Amino acid sequence: MPEVRNNTDQQRYELVHDGELAGFLEYQLISNVVVLPHAEIDDRFEGQGLGSTLARHVLDDARTQGQRVVPACPFMAAFIQRHREYVELVHPRQRAEYGLSDG
Repeated sequence: MPEVRNNTDQQRYELVHDGELAGFLEYQLISNVVVLPHAEIDDRFEGQGLGSTLARHVLDDARTQGQRVVPACPFMAAFIQRHREYVELVHPRQRAEYGLSDG
């Protein structure tokens, strides 16, 4: 079972699978906004849905904390585009910039 940890020292969420670091999602916290500039899943773990597990955890955590997100990472923008329940986390004025406009 994959586990996601918030490594605040390195400002990234880390996904650990079978005891190994399988991927991470870097973040920058600016006031009440979480900027998500880069996500990476190790090639050995691709195709297992771990990127989605990581994305969901990060976005759910932001929602719980009452934070907005800036999906600067193309993977995160595409994930939110496919999973519209997270669009509300992106400020309405920034949604078009990331292809998240209503409709």
